[in-house]
Amino acid sequence: MIKTGNESATARTRGDRLRIAREQLFPSARLAAQAIGVAVSTYSAHERAEDPAGRDYSPNRAKYYAKWFRVTPEWLLTGFGPGPTGGPTDFPEPPDPAIPRVLVMGYVGAGSTAHFYDVEHGNLEEVTPPEGASPNTIAVEIRGESLGTVFNRWLVFYDNIHRPVTPELIGELCVVGLADGRILIKKLQRGKGKGLFNLISSNDKPILDVEVEWAARVDSIARRPNR
Repeated sequence: MIKTGNESATARTRGDRLRIAREQLFPSARLAAQAIGVAVSTYSAHERAEDPAGRDYSPNRAKYYAKWFRVTPEWLLTGFGPGPTGGPTDFPEPPDPAIPRVLVMGYVGAGSTAHFYDVEHGNLEEVTPPEGASPNTIAVEIRGESLGTVFNRWLVFYDNIHRPVTPELIGELCVVGLADGRILIKKLQRGKGKGLFNLISSNDKPILDVEVEWAARVDSIARRPNR
């Protein structure tokens, strides 16, 4: 779908367009911010960009949002070019599956907590994608022993985010987002209560009966190429 800035009265500003794109995937700004590694206050202000109470976002930040929300940076910034399609919210693959590089969004440190890089100032690193990667594949770097000593400085690749957790993810190693804002890499198991899960790791104590807001199966783990 091709949208222009004159086609919808609800998409007159950068903030409006960011909100419209986000709503294709996430029901709230808070959930979106937690899932993509942006401070909730920062992201919420960006949805109010060009409003006196908001805060404008940079072209570099627009590139980051565009990759997550399945639009182009140009549409977010100007209103011209491909906008939201209104299709499924489960990160569908575009018709052309070819993708030359994958963004490294952050790193996984002690306790498996993910730390996302600041995308406002400076470019994210890009690496060669693993075989079978989709256009939505992203990566985080493992630092330390969160997944075992052998995996220090390796890369974890994932793409298809499920909200809520779906049955096929049970027993799988996943990147998971919790209600308290933590983002972890754990194996998912069903918990005792309805909608609760156990998070299992070989190096950490299990986290039992927690709410998982979203999860993405780890597609592959690969040694980082020499830099």
